[in-house]
Amino acid sequence: MADLPIHTIVFEILTRLPAKDVGRSKSVCKQWYALLSTQDFVRIHCSRSLVSSNQRVLLIDDLTCSVRLIISKSNDYGPSSIVTFPFHHQNNDVSILSHLNGLLCVCLNHTYELLLWNPTTTAFKRLSTPDSHGFYINNLDAVGLYVDDDDDYKVLHIKRRSGVLGVYVYSREVDSWRNIPFITREEYLSPHFNWSAGTFCGGTLYFTVCECWLGGTKRVICFDVNSEQFKEISFPPVPSIGMVQGVLVNVKNELHMFASTCMFEMTIDLWTLQGDYWIKFLSCPPIPTISLSFWCDITHYVTNGNWFVMTKLGKLFTIEMDMKPFECFYPVSWFRGFKGAVFVQTIVSPSI
Repeated sequence: MADLPIHTIVFEILTRLPAKDVGRSKSVCKQWYALLSTQDFVRIHCSRSLVSSNQRVLLIDDLTCSVRLIISKSNDYGPSSIVTFPFHHQNNDVSILSHLNGLLCVCLNHTYELLLWNPTTTAFKRLSTPDSHGFYINNLDAVGLYVDDDDDYKVLHIKRRSGVLGVYVYSREVDSWRNIPFITREEYLSPHFNWSAGTFCGGTLYFTVCECWLGGTKRVICFDVNSEQFKEISFPPVPSIGMVQGVLVNVKNELHMFASTCMFEMTIDLWTLQGDYWIKFLSCPPIPTISLSFWCDITHYVTNGNWFVMTKLGKLFTIEMDMKPFECFYPVSWFRGFKGAVFVQTIVSPSI
């Protein structure tokens, strides 16, 4: 260590600081400000921040927006800190659509505008343009946030409107949208198919595409973020009787899917993608009968054997099972009604 240049020692120390401490350190001197603002520093700091202890839960209700620490050992959240939105909104009408490396892609429901927002640094960037790009319609559109090999953060926006069916990519680097071809079945762009939000894993953005929950076509659409080519793969071989839901999650850079099936007694299996094929990883016991008015969505799970399922009205069911293969908390990509997200505290900026 004594032989290392002082610049290298300082760099190594600062890249291990919490994100908020990095922000405060920028005011120490001009040299530190310049160092902490470089893309190399941001990239390395981000890679070292992607640990379970640095995860937070952002929860939005009608009155407040708060950030809470995740306490995985007790299956609970820590004390909350109130977050003030840095952008104009109406009654917290903010939907969280996608998240990656501390950035959230959100929609302002009263204007339909898309934004990139870092709740840790409070920085944000509006993605809407005068030529109608960057406007999101719930239940018709789908978005996914990703980063390519050139470290450029991008948003894939699949627009499904009357007379306007297309796929667009926003680049943080050039601050603009462009159209790309959608090389797969055109019918997937029709409103008859329900698209999930995109889940980024291993250089690919994945979407579930379902014709309807009660039967019909169910596929997974894959978007290679570097070649910008689409392909489709099969859904896990789950029974098609009753409701079928698939929730994608990135676990240690491997794609997994929680697949829930049946109508009155829900069963949930965890599948992992190997190549283009799904392998069943584990199953949970059937959940006791739940009224359809309380139909559940998978939220998240932790390592001590508790798996949580949330009803439409917010009630939590806990499933006890053996989760020993996992050693930290893993979130899925969304909460019921897009009113929350699990994110990592970083200094990644929504703009260059």
